[in-house]
Amino acid sequence: YSTPPITFTKVIKTLKNRYNSTTYLLLKDIFPQNAVDLELMSKNSLLHKFFRKKEMDLYKISDAIGCMSPANKHYILEHNSYIDDSKVEVNPNSIEIPEEKNAIDIEKIRNQFNIPLQTTTFIYGGNLGKPQGIDFIIEILSSNSNRLDCFFVICGSGTEYDKLSKWYSQNNPTNSILINTLPQKEYNELVQVCDVGLIFLDHRFTIPNFPSRLLSYLENKKTIIAATDPNTDIGKIAEENKFGFYCESNSIHNFNKKLNYCIQNKEELQKMGENGCQFLKNNYSIEKSYQMIMEKMDNN
Repeated sequence: YSTPPITFTKVIKTLKNRYNSTTYLLLKDIFPQNAVDLELMSKNSLLHKFFRKKEMDLYKISDAIGCMSPANKHYILEHNSYIDDSKVEVNPNSIEIPEEKNAIDIEKIRNQFNIPLQTTTFIYGGNLGKPQGIDFIIEILSSNSNRLDCFFVICGSGTEYDKLSKWYSQNNPTNSILINTLPQKEYNELVQVCDVGLIFLDHRFTIPNFPSRLLSYLENKKTIIAATDPNTDIGKIAEENKFGFYCESNSIHNFNKKLNYCIQNKEELQKMGENGCQFLKNNYSIEKSYQMIMEKMDNN
């Protein structure tokens, strides 16, 4: 079972008592701290105390906890000293990796979405909500709106979609498009015809998130730029394994430096994409995640 929600505790307790079950929590989200970081909830409120107790109960009742990244694991152990270290491990988001991808008509798909054929194209796909720091995305689009050497594709939905849509309506950028959610097959084809995948997280986060949209970028052999808070380690992992770049999501200057590097060194992007795809196969496959879960089951 995964989080959210953290209100599974009663169900898990019932299953354990009735069937003597061994249970494994895939910790995909750290709530309620993420709501506190985004100022959606006060740390001194009764609501926070209620959800924090639920969170702690869920960690206690779980026999094993799989975290999304090393920083995620460190955070959980540092802020929950009652948890036995031995039951916490890194078991990240994973996907079923196809052996071979079907060839696509790049020119046809780019023309379908009015994407210039030779321009370096940057895509963000996924949730468009408060966790993504939409104001920073708008700042990026605004600061690069007059350029002809890059093109931005923003594809997704969420609570902040209307805010982005309003900006597009008011500014009519010629080097960017906003697309509402696409079917998975169409979205994957769109990622394939772009050059760089973008990841955004609000700079206020104190918890190390690990967005699942990374997987589709790596699967499609795309270099990434991760613009995040300083606590999240997705950018560090990308740079250490040579499949992407990192900057904090409060510096448009540093983001544009990464952007310019990708445009000026386009020949490197293919190699970095290959590195990312290999890293995906080695670390984020369903088979690997399954084996880790089964080892915990056997040991318990």
